[in-house]
Amino acid sequence: MQQVRAKKSLGQHFLIDLDVAQRIAATIDNYKHLPALEVGPGMGVLTQYLLENGHNLKVVELDGESVDYLKVHFPALDGRIIEKDFLKLDLREACGDGEMVVIGNYPYNISSQILFHVLDYKDQVVCCSGMFQREVAQRIAAGPGSKTYGIVSVLLQAWYDIEYLFTVDENVFDPPPKVKSGVIRLVRNNVTHLDCDERLFKSVVKTSFGQRRKTLRNSLRGMIPPEALPTLDEHHGDMFKRRPEQLSVSEFVELTNIIKNLQSVTIKE
Repeated sequence: MQQVRAKKSLGQHFLIDLDVAQRIAATIDNYKHLPALEVGPGMGVLTQYLLENGHNLKVVELDGESVDYLKVHFPALDGRIIEKDFLKLDLREACGDGEMVVIGNYPYNISSQILFHVLDYKDQVVCCSGMFQREVAQRIAAGPGSKTYGIVSVLLQAWYDIEYLFTVDENVFDPPPKVKSGVIRLVRNNVTHLDCDERLFKSVVKTSFGQRRKTLRNSLRGMIPPEALPTLDEHHGDMFKRRPEQLSVSEFVELTNIIKNLQSVTIKE
């Protein structure tokens, strides 16, 4: 059977370096006791090492040509290939209600969407590892004060400890992408709930970074009752004089509670 043709519409760049594939597979070696789901296996270069390493593996693949290839070359996956779009996949339906691991050489064109889908199952996915476009990987792992620290950094780091593991060059892919890649690992932290209104937290984070060059006083003006603006500094120190990239996750939680209280006082009055 011929090899699978890389499809630009699916963001496919097939990894051809076996050493890199082994290194990525090894990032979840501590989770062999849990079911693993590989996203977008393509021709199985990562799949082969996940199977060799003893993982209880399922794969989810949208490309019919890849599915046919996997069925021929990986008989161990019989009954374990999910022919669906990962972004529309119910992970509980696919892998059960227990804890699990997600791994993959993720399509770069939907990598952030993949992570937000994982975040929807944060109480189930205890580890998510794999390869992304390097700039995206760096952004996800960036800490406060970094120019790349942003919305995805805060929302994911609220629930996961994130580690940038290593960089991958363009020439280990077919076809080679125009950018370098980065491998990261997200491990679920001990947070069971944020000490704030979680829906408002997301809104505060997104609104703050929507105008990241502005101070929080200006970027969040639409969320703050007008009558509270003159006394912000008096009651909350320099919080609203800062820019969003200067705040840690815990400070965004604090900021969310401040805004919630300002809004509720106004409603009561």
